[in-house]
Amino acid sequence: MRAILFLSYISTSTKRTRLYTYTIHHMKTFFITVYQYLETIPDTFYPFRREIEGKWVRGQRAYQQVIQEGFLIFGPGKMSYQMVIYRGVWHLIGSIISITLITFIANDIFGSEIALYILLGAAIIALCVQEFLRHPKRYNQSTRKGILDVCTWVTPVVVYLLFLVS
Repeated sequence: MRAILFLSYISTSTKRTRLYTYTIHHMKTFFITVYQYLETIPDTFYPFRREIEGKWVRGQRAYQQVIQEGFLIFGPGKMSYQMVIYRGVWHLIGSIISITLITFIANDIFGSEIALYILLGAAIIALCVQEFLRHPKRYNQSTRKGILDVCTWVTPVVVYLLFLVS
């Protein structure tokens, strides 16, 4: 009888482990997909037109051409000042949206002002990891560009905390 109970425990434990592994894998895949989508929003909505192979195009193809031209002119990992400004505007928009969502989560879900500071701090840490560890490896991004991106994201957070949080 003990052997049967032990074997049923092992079987149940294995099923739980498989379910847990399955769930973790799909959650990880989901978050990676969402991150990649959010990362390509500026590419997709690039409003300026470019001539490519005799056709005027907008969006991702025009954006990729501008990036490639910047790499050819300024070197790997560097862009023209127009692209730096365009990306900076998107960083600013992303920062404002993030502040709004984090405030909603902190107030309505956690019901705490301390949660606001913790969530904003976690977002800034994640941003620094992205800008100084992930992007230099993936995009050959310079440290100067990372500092500019972090400043673009963190400045609205600081202004929000100093002037709007009571």
